[in-house]
Amino acid sequence: MTPMLNIALPKGRLGEKVLAMFEAAGFPCPAIHETGRKLIFENPEAGVRYFWVKPSDVAIYVERGAADLGVCGKDILLEYAPEVYELLDLQLGRCRMAVAAPADFRDSGRGALRVATKFSNIARQHYAARGRDIDIIHLNGSIEIAPILGLSDVIVDIVETGVTLRENKLAVVEEIVPISARLIANKAGFKFKRGPIDAIVREMAARTEEQV
Repeated sequence: MTPMLNIALPKGRLGEKVLAMFEAAGFPCPAIHETGRKLIFENPEAGVRYFWVKPSDVAIYVERGAADLGVCGKDILLEYAPEVYELLDLQLGRCRMAVAAPADFRDSGRGALRVATKFSNIARQHYAARGRDIDIIHLNGSIEIAPILGLSDVIVDIVETGVTLRENKLAVVEEIVPISARLIANKAGFKFKRGPIDAIVREMAARTEEQV
């Protein structure tokens, strides 16, 4: 009997797209489309059990073994460095991690650069590689107003369309890394359920190639 794979899906628009990919790849779950407040759905015939979780929690469920597979953004993997295997770039939710600042900003190179961000580790590693001293200001929301109010010199954040930046008179001054949704696996689960996991990766890769 094929072992059931537990798969953590991110709630929201990205999760809906990811689910559609899984279903197109041959791993449907009709029950997940029923209305209600259930969070866990399974299809024994397809060998999958899906459950919805907050996007930032997907990697935790996978790392701790509650899920064999999951889908989360590359930003989460870079920021928190969970002990998981990154199996596939799904080419969904594509955006970029970038440094943004007011249009007239120029880094003098003197003193610590004040950086407002939700992604403290990514910012720290980025500037450490350049030998630039920084003062991290960790914020959980409304990052764009930090330079406007004089709280920071620049921000490090995810940029998709750039509309929010432009509306707040900010501009991208440096791109750090491209971001997209990644299929990840629990390390132990990957070892003991390698066959069914490989089958999912193979079919998902085919769907990904169709999108590019």
